[in-house]
Amino acid sequence: MNAPLTSTRTGGSEHDFDFLSGTWRIHNRRLTARLKGSDEWEEFDARSVVRPIWNGAGNVDEIVGESPSGPLRGLTVRLFEPASRQWRLYWANADRGILDQPMIGGFRDGRGEFVDQELFEGRAIFVRYVWSDITPTSCRWEQAFSDDGGRAWETNWIMELSRIE
Repeated sequence: MNAPLTSTRTGGSEHDFDFLSGTWRIHNRRLTARLKGSDEWEEFDARSVVRPIWNGAGNVDEIVGESPSGPLRGLTVRLFEPASRQWRLYWANADRGILDQPMIGGFRDGRGEFVDQELFEGRAIFVRYVWSDITPTSCRWEQAFSDDGGRAWETNWIMELSRIE
C-alpha cells in the first residue's frame, strides 16, 4: 500500500516550524474510540514546551497533560531534511518509550500536512497530521486516520494551542 503523499512538497524551509518555539497551553479533544464510528470525545488541557535545535532546522517539544483516560507524556522531534526540503516528525510517548516512524511532509500556504502509514489494531492505515490557523499566539493541530487508502479521513484528535511565552 503506497501512501498518497499529497503532503510531499518541494520548496519547504528549515524555518517552517519557527512559529512553534515557546511554551503553549493546549486544549485537547480526542475521540475515545478510533475508526469505530464513535462521536464521543474526551477533553483535557495540557502544556507543551518547544525548543529549536540546529538554528531552526529542527525542534523538540515535550507535552504533559492529564486526560480522562490517563496521563499524557509525549515528545516530538521535528527535523528538516535539506535534500528533499521536507520535514520528518517523530513522536514518542512515555507509555511505549520508543520513537515512532516519522510523519513526512511540509507546509504550503500556511498549512502543514504530514502523513505516514502504520499499523492500528493489526491493520495498515494512513495517519495524517495537519497544522493550521497559525498566528503568533495560536495554532491548531489535528490527527486523522484513514483505513481506506486515504479516500476518507476520521479526525480523532484536535489540539488548540495558545501561547503562554
